[in-house]
Amino acid sequence: MNKKLIEVALPLEKINAESAREKSIRHGHPSTLHLWWARRPLAAARAVIWASIVDDPSSHPEEFPTEEDQIRERKRLFKILEDLVTWENSGNEQVLNAAKDEIMKSTNGNPPTLLDPFAGGGAIPLEAKRLGLEAHGHDLNPVAVMINKSMIEIPSQFSNLHPVNNEDRISRVDDTWSGCQGLAADVRYYGKWMKETAFSRIGNLYPKVKDISGEEYTVIAWIWARTVVSPNPLANGAYVPLVSSMMLSTKKGNKAWAEIIKDDSKDGWHFEIKSGDISKADEDAKSLGTKAGKAKDFICCLTNTPIQRDYIQAEGKAGRLSRRLMAIVALGRNGRVYFSPNQIHEEIGLSEENSAIVTEARETFLSGSTPTRAMVTGGVCSAYGLSTWGRLFTGRQLKMLTTFSDLVEEAREKVIEDGGTPEYAKAVGVYLSFAVDKLVDIHSSACSWITANGVIRNTFARQAIPMVWDFAEANPFSDSTGCLDLIVEKISECIEAFPANGKGVACQKDAQSDAGFKNIMISTDPPYYDNIAYAILSDFFYVWLRRSLKNTYADVFKTMLTPKAEELVVSPYRFKGGMKEARDFFEDGMLQVFKRVNEYACDDIPVTVYYAYKQSDNEGDGVASTGWETMLSAIIQAGFSITGTWPMRTERSGRMIDIGANALASSIVLVCRKREKDAQQITRRNLINILRRELRPALEKLQASNIAPVDLAQSAIGPGMGVFSRYSKVLDADGTPMTIRSALRVINEEIDLYFNEQVGDLDTSSRFCVDLYTQYAYDAMKFGEAELLANAKGASIPLMSSQNILYAKAGVVHLTERKNLPEKIDNNERNIWLLTQQLTRAMETGGIEACANIVFSMFGSNAERAKDLAYRLYTIAEQKKWTNEAYAYNSLVVAWPDIQSRAAALKAAEPKQMTLFDLD
Repeated sequence: MNKKLIEVALPLEKINAESAREKSIRHGHPSTLHLWWARRPLAAARAVIWASIVDDPSSHPEEFPTEEDQIRERKRLFKILEDLVTWENSGNEQVLNAAKDEIMKSTNGNPPTLLDPFAGGGAIPLEAKRLGLEAHGHDLNPVAVMINKSMIEIPSQFSNLHPVNNEDRISRVDDTWSGCQGLAADVRYYGKWMKETAFSRIGNLYPKVKDISGEEYTVIAWIWARTVVSPNPLANGAYVPLVSSMMLSTKKGNKAWAEIIKDDSKDGWHFEIKSGDISKADEDAKSLGTKAGKAKDFICCLTNTPIQRDYIQAEGKAGRLSRRLMAIVALGRNGRVYFSPNQIHEEIGLSEENSAIVTEARETFLSGSTPTRAMVTGGVCSAYGLSTWGRLFTGRQLKMLTTFSDLVEEAREKVIEDGGTPEYAKAVGVYLSFAVDKLVDIHSSACSWITANGVIRNTFARQAIPMVWDFAEANPFSDSTGCLDLIVEKISECIEAFPANGKGVACQKDAQSDAGFKNIMISTDPPYYDNIAYAILSDFFYVWLRRSLKNTYADVFKTMLTPKAEELVVSPYRFKGGMKEARDFFEDGMLQVFKRVNEYACDDIPVTVYYAYKQSDNEGDGVASTGWETMLSAIIQAGFSITGTWPMRTERSGRMIDIGANALASSIVLVCRKREKDAQQITRRNLINILRRELRPALEKLQASNIAPVDLAQSAIGPGMGVFSRYSKVLDADGTPMTIRSALRVINEEIDLYFNEQVGDLDTSSRFCVDLYTQYAYDAMKFGEAELLANAKGASIPLMSSQNILYAKAGVVHLTERKNLPEKIDNNERNIWLLTQQLTRAMETGGIEACANIVFSMFGSNAERAKDLAYRLYTIAEQKKWTNEAYAYNSLVVAWPDIQSRAAALKAAEPKQMTLFDLD
């Protein structure tokens, strides 16, 4: 059985860099097609699929007999993979063909079929199809099913066809339409038709605003403030504003804010918009709105008394929250223009609140419940009376959204009238319904105004629906944030970028049920324990998709809301037994899933599983990660052996919010093979012996490949769990099978032992400094205690003090902080601690160039030993949660290849010293 590239080595930094970069890409990226939570980066999915199929050179000793030959060939494959994951090469036929050639070579011309049983946002099936594989995407959730159909199924059915609309057909002289260009052109055309038709029906609800000279401006957004009756009797029942910030624009040169002006009106106040210069103190004060500082309460603007949160919740649940127009934002010649509210705009904005169509929508397809705090983490709007989907929208928003939803069906009919087939019209309707869903996401009362750049934050800025007090209502007919034109254009760009050849199938399937596959490739991204309540959150979109598509996709939209009973997530609220029953449901279900996967999977290609990795959770019996252990347990019990783990990061390498939470590693890819059916069982003692024999060479290879310290612990789990999972059972001393948790602890102990042994090879002073750092960091300890430790290590405190490595005076000793260390490297470069700290400081202050200037003049292996010590110091800092320290060491190691390259260049450029022979 040939070893695959993914089981040996990957150009991880390039894959992770491209995965992180995708977050800033908007043109043609599937994230702009339709929202889905925790979507896999395309770069990561593409790399994992390709590297799982392509043979590692070590599998072909007849072609690559020496280690040097294998390294050379591996570098060639890395180059193909690095080109492949670059976003700009997503449609580059030369790059794709080179990658496909390697797939054909490794599969003898028979590339596998790929299945993702938890297809979700569709990244894995999409990238399989891009690589020339037959791709199948299964999901229980209808929204996910439609996303996958739009990416892997529909494009192939209508590739290389010209559009049916006459406008585009006449405009192109050569009438050649490749890929999905024709389909994209029709989506643009009928999207434009929908906008024009909708404007003719409801354009009066979206008036322009005039300045004092009578000049008209197109409104971008109306900012509304929720209001509640003041609980103070002195306010005489007046509604007062609940505002999270009075600032409307914090952009330099265009600052604007709202002020509350008391008057003689019914409620005794109104908003006025101010702009111009504002002091930092005033801006900070206004950014609090009417909130009581950092507290969750608000302040009554009339009586200056607190309005407590539980009172607001009670009023909201009783249906007594109201709203007032706070500001009007328009597009001017030089950017955003902020207007004070006026009566006409406020009355129009409130006019549809109780209209027949709005009432019907709220009582029928939008009557489902919004999430409660028990269902999702984070704030929830249901606590304030927004307890159904219909209550999340203003009347005007509902009138607009139902109009566009109705127009999807009318657009389908128009496609057929223009010469398109019913199937083609059905396909166009899918993408137009996605446009409506994207309108829904940016047109709810859970959308807020971003003051820094003057745009609207969508409903699902995070995986919850928190209460928004001053919300932004967009204008779908403008040319700015929340407008239909921009939405349709982004969807059309996605369509053009989809691979339009080969077979792709997306269908609604429960991953536990038999799908009838045999001898196929599996790559999947399962639900993450209790992280995301996909079904509950996706109801927000499902109810609108169902309204638009139930007549054409009746089999997908047969239920009023998304299926939830079978969804594999830990949701205690669904079970009478609470968390225990929810965990049992998830664990049993995931085991059944991987038993199915074992039945489907071919023997010659590993199964790959993504999992959102969290190093540790604090539990009563110590540090553990229940979701992570559950996933490992399910995979191993289902008959798999883990042959590799690769950390896949989707955050930029410079971002390290919380070392303790492993912020850089977004997920882990587990590489799995079917375990031998006659696998033996061993004892715990034997496991430890085998780990010491096999884990250390693997760690040496990982360090040699310059894997980032923040990723090393996760990567090391692969070879460790590979040993554990290769056996049918590992028996503890009492004869009971070892648990996954115990196995992970043993593996981590062996990893720590490996690094401690590396420290043991250091000079005596460095070993002393590492011990001191581990116990005290840069804090002081008593001289007597330090001397005992120094004597045990054979180190000299006076010598280290004279070298300024230590401070040793007045009965205390502490390590000298990096910023105060001597800059000059000692001539013999023997103190590896000092060298490591000086290199780390150079990286912090001068970057690669400063480090290279230290390294290029050095002899021997001490520079590499300093890098190895940086690995160890990183693990200490990470365990201690010393974020800045861990970041500093991680940065040095990650930059090491560039430091070496630059040092080599400096060495080559150094003037050659003349000798007597040169004079002859």
